[in-house]
This record gives sequence, structure tokens and C-alpha cells, in this order.
Amino acid sequence: MGQMVRSVLVIDDHAGFRSGARMVLERGEFEVVGEAVDAASGLLAATLLRPDVVLLDVVLPDADGFAVLDRLLAEPTPPAVVLVSTRDASDYGDRVARSGAKGFIQKASLTASAMDALLG
Repeated sequence: MGQMVRSVLVIDDHAGFRSGARMVLERGEFEVVGEAVDAASGLLAATLLRPDVVLLDVVLPDADGFAVLDRLLAEPTPPAVVLVSTRDASDYGDRVARSGAKGFIQKASLTASAMDALLG
């Protein structure tokens, strides 16, 4: 019995990562419903698309990913948020644990099963 397909919005300023994430996630039980290149367009897309999950880069050109996360979690029905970065989670100290995100995946380690494991 397969689990429900979850909609995902990818917010990342690197086109190569966005397309790679789309391929990896759509091989699993995810449907990428949108992509955004920065915080402003990402927050707008999250409002319009209402994804189940937001895959959010910690470093965006116009804002800190943790600030974007706070805005997303303040929504009446917030999405689950998974943070991504080229850096290691330990580089952010306890910010990831305190952030309210479902978890953190290093970009090179992104797989559909890693997302499933974090989302439960």
C-alpha cells in the first residue's frame, strides 16, 4: 500500500539544484508543484500553492532561510519544512534544532527516502 503523494515547493537560488531535487523527489512519493529562486517568490508561491512540504535552502540571495521558515510556520496551516544546504547541519549550531523545521538534509544527500524519513 503506497503512501499519499505529497506536494513540494522547492525554494533555492540554484537552478541545477532545483531541477535535480525535482527529479529525485518525483521518483519517490512527491510531486514538485513549484520552484522559487528567492525568499520573496518562495513565500508568495507557498501562499498560492499551499504545498504539503517546502524544501528550503538556508542561504537565499534576499533573506536568511531561517527567517523564511519563521514566516512559513506563522501561516494558519503551515507546511512541513525541510532545510537544505551545501554546508553541514553542524555549521548552523543549534539553529536547525530550534527552528521548527522537520529536519535538515545536506544537498548532496537529498533523496526521496531521506525526505520520507524526516516527514514521518
